[in-house]
Amino acid sequence: MTVTAKNMSEPRLTEDGQEHLKTAARRAYCDQQDRPIDNEQITELLPMVGKIVQRVVTYLKPPLSYEDLISAGTVGLVKAARDYNASREAEFKTYAYIRIRGAVLDELRSWSFVPANVDKQIRKTLQLSLEIADHTGSAPSDTELAERLEISVDKLYEIFESARAKHFISIDRAAEDSLPPGDFLCEAKVAAPDERLQRSELIDRLSAAIQQLDVRQRQIILLYYLQELTMKQIAQVFNITEPRVSQLHAKALFNLSVKLRQWKDGD
Repeated sequence: MTVTAKNMSEPRLTEDGQEHLKTAARRAYCDQQDRPIDNEQITELLPMVGKIVQRVVTYLKPPLSYEDLISAGTVGLVKAARDYNASREAEFKTYAYIRIRGAVLDELRSWSFVPANVDKQIRKTLQLSLEIADHTGSAPSDTELAERLEISVDKLYEIFESARAKHFISIDRAAEDSLPPGDFLCEAKVAAPDERLQRSELIDRLSAAIQQLDVRQRQIILLYYLQELTMKQIAQVFNITEPRVSQLHAKALFNLSVKLRQWKDGD
């Protein structure tokens, strides 16, 4: 399958690649028995795979490729069609979206390897940020944190990016898990009351932490996670470069991590 791209951030499948993808999805699904979803419905939702992958393409690192994520998402779609239970009165498109996104995130997570020395830098930076925040009541500035770590601000942003690559799925998973399971899961396990309470509390604290971000970081988080804009689209909104959006996004997630860790330690 061939991949073309206008630039590194916007990979696209060629027409031949798209047709091959459709054929592979149909063939895989045709092997299943008792199918509640027909081939046409699967084909109609294939563009959703590309849309979901496009949102996380910024996390791609070798040896993982755009095609790998497309394949993982397609498998997620096929499994969604196989497992879908219409008796739960959930729309298949909604259920398929959850399964596709989960498959793509799982594929990314399986390749999210952070070297030991980088992991040590992340933990050191997080610990120092927590100490400063506990002492002053607010997160340190980039300059202050870099000076205390005796590194450049550019190096600090590299650490933020590495931390995001290591932990980014947690927010996506929290958003997914916060949805009522009965709305989209065909074989959902009902969460115990204490688990639902903990999840609700986490969401409340995450929302409060987002409100405490500076204006630009908060806007980027809301545009990315609520409006589902890509990094490139957000860059166009603010008239800044896509790498700068990526930096600010990584910093925002790091600051949220610090705030949530403060609450956890306080409990």
